[in-house]
Amino acid sequence: MAEVDPDPIMRIAMGFMAAKHLFVASAIGVFEYLADAPATLDELARESGIPRRTLRISIDAMVSLGVLECETGRYRNSAAAAAYLGGGANHDLRPMLRFFDRISYPAWMKLEAAVRRGDGERHFDRFTAEEQQIFSAGVEAVTAGMAQALAAVYDFRRHSGVLDNGGGTGSFLIAALRRYPALHGTLFELPGACAIARQRLSLGPEGARVTVWEGDFLKDPLPDHHDVLILANTMHVLSESNNIALLKNARAHAARGAVLLLVDWWMDPTHTQPPAAPLASGEFLLISGEGQAYGEEDADQWLMQTGWGKLERRPLAGPASVIIAEAV
Repeated sequence: MAEVDPDPIMRIAMGFMAAKHLFVASAIGVFEYLADAPATLDELARESGIPRRTLRISIDAMVSLGVLECETGRYRNSAAAAAYLGGGANHDLRPMLRFFDRISYPAWMKLEAAVRRGDGERHFDRFTAEEQQIFSAGVEAVTAGMAQALAAVYDFRRHSGVLDNGGGTGSFLIAALRRYPALHGTLFELPGACAIARQRLSLGPEGARVTVWEGDFLKDPLPDHHDVLILANTMHVLSESNNIALLKNARAHAARGAVLLLVDWWMDPTHTQPPAAPLASGEFLLISGEGQAYGEEDADQWLMQTGWGKLERRPLAGPASVIIAEAV
């Protein structure tokens, strides 16, 4: 009988090392220093101010993982690193790495306790101003592709007012309003997130068409006068009972025929696809204290219980999809 190879287990077990190496390489600016041209180890050490010995530990790890390339002693960004980590005009994933490093990584130390106990610790109410900035920017970076895809996949032309409930920095609103100039938006968020959102919305012309409301969507009445409602990456931070309460609150403030867009990491009936969703369930549990990734069938049941009629589900970017429903 052939010996079973332990390599699949070892790759998973050492995954935290790869992640932390990536976080550090980004934090010390390796990808930015290589954005313009390849460089030797000595040149990188002089430019960054990082000791040559420990810098090599970092960049050798990045080469082994395929994030950097090395030829005749000169290092350069891989195509992916050049596109997403070098600080260029493309989608910037550095805020995501900072968020994972500063917020998520320490929280994952408590995963076993959360699994044993049945819940995590809610972080949203305890963020410092710096942590709120890191969190908000990181979530926007993680979900940027989803926001752009929703604006392209769903036709907002028949709508006049869109409410983004728990909308973070307003990135989903910005994407929709940029594509649909006649559309107006309302962002409903907790006070700490609203402060970051106002700064973000002030950077572009779309912000002038957005009203920011502070409140708790589980406790406070939602703003009225909208005919389409976005709930993006919100349901995975809530328990089943709170998701039902949220959908009831949303239906109470929506006219018959209003559209509901549920953007999330909706899983198949096995709860194993898309593969990122079951892994991210641990993140959702730890950050919110009660969340997890859910299956499409879960959303179907909640919609039926709360006065919404499901219309369809469409794929978006990465692991995300949107469930489209209508107030009945």
